[in-house]
Amino acid sequence: MPVSFPAGVEYLRILPEIILTLAGVLIMLLEAVWSDQRRTVFAPISLAALAAALWAAMASSYGPAFSSMLAIGGSATFFRALVIVVGLLAVLASSEYLTRERANGAEYYALILFSVVGQCVMVAANDLLMVFVGLEIASIASYVLAGYLRDDPRNNEAALKYFLLGSFATAFLLYGVAWMYGLTGSTNLSIIREVLLSSGAPSLGLTGVAAALIFVGLAFKISAAPFQIWAPDVYQGAPAPVSAFLSAGPKAAAFAVLVIFMVHFGATAEQLQPVLWACALASMVIGNFAAIQQSNIKRLLAYSSIAHAGYVLVAVTANSEIGAAAVMFYMAAYALTNIGAFAVVTHVARKGERFVSMSDFAGLSRRQPAMAAMLALFLLSLIGVPLTGGFFGKFYIFKAALDSHLVWLTVLGLLNSAVAAYYYLRVLVLMYFHEPGEGAEELPAAGASLQIAVYACAIGTLVLGILPDWVLDYASKAALK
Repeated sequence: MPVSFPAGVEYLRILPEIILTLAGVLIMLLEAVWSDQRRTVFAPISLAALAAALWAAMASSYGPAFSSMLAIGGSATFFRALVIVVGLLAVLASSEYLTRERANGAEYYALILFSVVGQCVMVAANDLLMVFVGLEIASIASYVLAGYLRDDPRNNEAALKYFLLGSFATAFLLYGVAWMYGLTGSTNLSIIREVLLSSGAPSLGLTGVAAALIFVGLAFKISAAPFQIWAPDVYQGAPAPVSAFLSAGPKAAAFAVLVIFMVHFGATAEQLQPVLWACALASMVIGNFAAIQQSNIKRLLAYSSIAHAGYVLVAVTANSEIGAAAVMFYMAAYALTNIGAFAVVTHVARKGERFVSMSDFAGLSRRQPAMAAMLALFLLSLIGVPLTGGFFGKFYIFKAALDSHLVWLTVLGLLNSAVAAYYYLRVLVLMYFHEPGEGAEELPAAGASLQIAVYACAIGTLVLGILPDWVLDYASKAALK
């Protein structure tokens, strides 16, 4: 039977979600009574709420809550902090963009906060139903964010594709949850683990089907092949700051759930190893080789995101403690790197996102040396160059794979990393060795909030590349809790 705890303790363990929910509701209420001139305060309110939620997440005590439907431990704390930081950076990168597009509405910030709430619920879930609830909260807000600029046909197309394909994938997950409940008699992950380890455990074939259905829903969120088809169109059509948010936050939350499932499903998870192996390889190959052909920087980063999902799946396939720690470290490095890259794209694209072609980045080092240097750093981290977070992220992932005797997957992953270097370096060559193209003289200086987001991501990328032990030690300990 689940252990009961004092109500006050339970509410303190979900304090980050409470803070963000109340802040989102407050922002929506304030928009109804405040004039347009006071809308600039919504971003600071959102940042304050996210900062308070980050503090609450780090200070939260470990333990179960609400009849063990949630479980706050080291892993949940790490991922909760990560998705909240992603929300912070997304808000910073969005403020100038929304003002430029004359779309500085309160609902945008409220949707960011609500999506982060859903992601926090996902990473702390100890019950399949809570995973579903968190996924839906995060997804519904994300669908609306993808189509936030209602007058832009690109946004409308992105939102429609994301919604239709996302709903279809979620149905698979829910069917898998129902199947697992029918086999084990519970949706609580701890109880499911006990049942699967008992002498009267259901057939591995049946539980394997249930786990595979659940994996389909999560694979969609991490844009892993063959469920990646939505990512390029949505990333290209959605507002650039939203693309940055979608590429990091929901993906981190889904990987957190995937790691939890690998721990609790035991032999059933081992059955899925060939499927994970194949998905990891397919994601790397499809993402990297498709990215080579792109002329749009947002589509390039979208296919890059698919490839990086494949790299992280390599660590998930390892199904070990070092593999779980590698997932945590890599997602932290990837989130900072990708949001920083999209933030620079947001700036260069200008009003209406007219300048998102690869050629629009030609000569950026002459126009704005600092922004070019930041984007160069992020691209080098995505390649995995030493002294960046991306280098140690890939190092730990492939080390986990080798420790689990996944030699061929490691070799193929390293070869894919070499392929990826081509299209990232192509952007560097354009920025530093080509003359500025059309509209180069129109590029204004970046606003303060965008600069804070870019430089914060750059500092984080360098810290993870120079002093990786800080995060890796925490991730290694968190993987055990």
